[in-house]
Amino acid sequence: MQCFKTSLFVIFISFLLTLFLVNQSSAIPAFARQYKISCTTCHAPIPKLKPYGEEFARNGFIMKENMKKRDYVTAGDDLLFLNRTFPIAVRFDAYSTYDESKRVETDLRFPWGLKLLSGGPIYKNIGYYFYFYLSERGEVAGIEDAYIHFDNVFNTNLDIMVGQFQTSDPMLKRELRLTLEDYQMYVARIGYSGVNLTYDRGVMVAYDVDATKTGITALVVNGSGKGPASEEKEFDNDKYKNYAVRIDQPLGKIFRIGGYYYWGKEKEMESQFTNTMTYLGPDFSINYGPISFTGQYLRREDTNPLFIAAAKKIVTDGYLGELIYSPQLDRSRWFLIGLYNKIDSDLYKYETITASWTYLLTRNLRFVVEYTRDLEGDQNRAALGIVTSF
Repeated sequence: MQCFKTSLFVIFISFLLTLFLVNQSSAIPAFARQYKISCTTCHAPIPKLKPYGEEFARNGFIMKENMKKRDYVTAGDDLLFLNRTFPIAVRFDAYSTYDESKRVETDLRFPWGLKLLSGGPIYKNIGYYFYFYLSERGEVAGIEDAYIHFDNVFNTNLDIMVGQFQTSDPMLKRELRLTLEDYQMYVARIGYSGVNLTYDRGVMVAYDVDATKTGITALVVNGSGKGPASEEKEFDNDKYKNYAVRIDQPLGKIFRIGGYYYWGKEKEMESQFTNTMTYLGPDFSINYGPISFTGQYLRREDTNPLFIAAAKKIVTDGYLGELIYSPQLDRSRWFLIGLYNKIDSDLYKYETITASWTYLLTRNLRFVVEYTRDLEGDQNRAALGIVTSF
């Protein structure tokens, strides 16, 4: 208990120092710096995207209405469109935590994450985005998001992204969540399967149907995650490719529904047994004034995730609910977040409820207070932290 009090004291002092030493002009993230706009244009709060921020990302991180020739190098060549300055930013996350399930209950996780980000145009309708995790949970994690984005291919609503991304991105983007607690169904690994809904390498294709406002996203990925290439210099560790499709449909101004389907197959290299897995489930979101809510259900079925001769089908049901309250909409200085996670699997159970309060010290630095109740383990977790980008 004394260690936890010490952790609280350290964070409290850090919080006070930040209030006095940080001002709104001291740190401007890459895109705000490049286009000379406030972070609130795209985020509320950082890193959560507003609708305009989502559109900006769909445009390949190109703000077309704000593109000026003086900001780019063309050298008199119509096929050249380079940034005059190279956009770069840093994200820094630090937490002091208390977790009854850990051997060391109190922990100063400084930094929890430190990453280098860059993105912008390669040409008028071609953009790029990547970040390198200099430190994630105390070790170098390497490249995570990294892709080239072709916007409005053939002058249509067709977008193509080639590179490394999370296969859950068409639903909810984990990197943009406001809580330390994760979206557990996306990160869960079943048995010895190497497949979940986090990072993978492949191609993502997105198309918007103008008449109905329907969004359709399809993915083809290796299914091997983002690990290093094998000794044979192959990025895929088996002959199979995995596929996913996501359909998103707005219903009026405040309600939208969606559905996700994923099919994949993998081979365990030593035993040579195979496992086929599928994800299937609906989701919905409501945005009404200061309140937004997202709910999702996903069922995963594996034919042999333990890779044994006596194959046994394993069923996993995942539930997610996220509520965000923004009292002054995108001008709010504080936000309340509620998050519910449940995994009901033939192999293991997980259920938590999280309450989080975040306060903007500046537009690009926020203070976080979070409590999670582990309903399955009958244990408590708590965190105090700061999240900033500059």
